[in-house]
Amino acid sequence: MAVLSTLLHATSFSRPFLSTLVPSIALAYAIQGGVAIPSIIAQTERFYDLSGSLTYLSCVGLSLYLPTIRARYAASAAGKVLPAWPNLLAALKGGANAGVNWRQIVLSVAVSIWATRLGSYLFSRISSDSGRDSRFDNIRQSPPKFLGAFFAQATWVSLCLMPVLAINSLPASTFAALPAFVGVTDIIGLLLYVGGLSFEVAADRQKNQWVQDKKAKKHEEDFLTRGLWGKSRHPNYFGESTLWTGIATLSVGVLASGPGQVGMGLAGWGLLGKVAAGAMAGVSPAFVTFLLLKVSGVPLSESKYDKRYGDRDDYKKWKEEVPMFIPKIK
Repeated sequence: MAVLSTLLHATSFSRPFLSTLVPSIALAYAIQGGVAIPSIIAQTERFYDLSGSLTYLSCVGLSLYLPTIRARYAASAAGKVLPAWPNLLAALKGGANAGVNWRQIVLSVAVSIWATRLGSYLFSRISSDSGRDSRFDNIRQSPPKFLGAFFAQATWVSLCLMPVLAINSLPASTFAALPAFVGVTDIIGLLLYVGGLSFEVAADRQKNQWVQDKKAKKHEEDFLTRGLWGKSRHPNYFGESTLWTGIATLSVGVLASGPGQVGMGLAGWGLLGKVAAGAMAGVSPAFVTFLLLKVSGVPLSESKYDKRYGDRDDYKKWKEEVPMFIPKIK
C-alpha cells in the first residue's frame, strides 16, 4: 500500500485528465526498460516485439482502470464505501452507472485485438527464424543502441495509443454530458478500424500461405503479386494505417466536443482547444503512416526487393501496374 500511495500521489495532477494520461505513458517506458535489461545482457531480440504488444495491453488496461483505483484508494483512506469496479458489459449496453463509457471499452478492445494478433504473429515469425531479426544486426551488441531501440518502441506505443489513452483519461462526467446516440464519427471510426484490420489480416494470411507454399515447392515465385498483393505492393501497411485512422476518428469526435474539451481541461481555449484535440487523436495515424512510408516499412522492403529483382521485367511491370500503398480498385 505504501508503494501504491507513493505512486498515486506522485502522479496526481490538478487536472484529472493528466493524472491518468501521464502514468499510462510512463508505464510504457517502465515496461520497455524492464525488458531491455535482460535482453541486452543476453543480446537477444526474441522478446522485443512481444514486449511491445504487452506494453500496448498494459497501458490500455492501466488507463481504463486507474481512475477507479484512485477513487477506491481515496475512499479506503477516508473510511468510506469503496466504489465498484467498472462493469464492462453494462458499459457496452449503455448503462449510466457502469463506471466507464462504451467508447472506452470499444477502443480498448480494438487496440487489444490488434496488439495480441500482431504480437503473436511476430513472435511466431522470429521464433521460426531462430530468434534473430535482421533489424538488430547492427545494434544487438551495443547496449546503448539496443536500449535506444526499446525506448523507441515505448515512444511508438505512446504515440500510437494517444487517442485511446486520451479517451480513457477523460472523467466520467464527460461521457455523461455527451449525447446518448451513436455519432457520425463513431460509425466512420468503427468502419475504418474493421476494414483496416480485415485488410491487414487478409494480407498477412495471403503472404504467410504464399511462403508456406513456396517452402512446399508448390510454386517458384520470388515475390507475391496475387490477391491483395496485386492491388497494393504493401496491403498490410495500408490496413495498418487505416485501422489507426479509424481509432483516431472515433476519438476525435469525443475529444473535440464541448464535454471533451472540458474533460481535457481545455474549456475556453476555443479553436486552439479543438486543434489540440485533433492533434492528440491524429498523431497516432500520422506517426504510424510516417513510419511505414518513410522509415521502417516500405523503404526497407522496397530497397530489399529492388536489389534482388530490380533488373527483372516481371518485377518492373508489377511496380508499374500496382500502387505502392493505396490499393487500386480494379
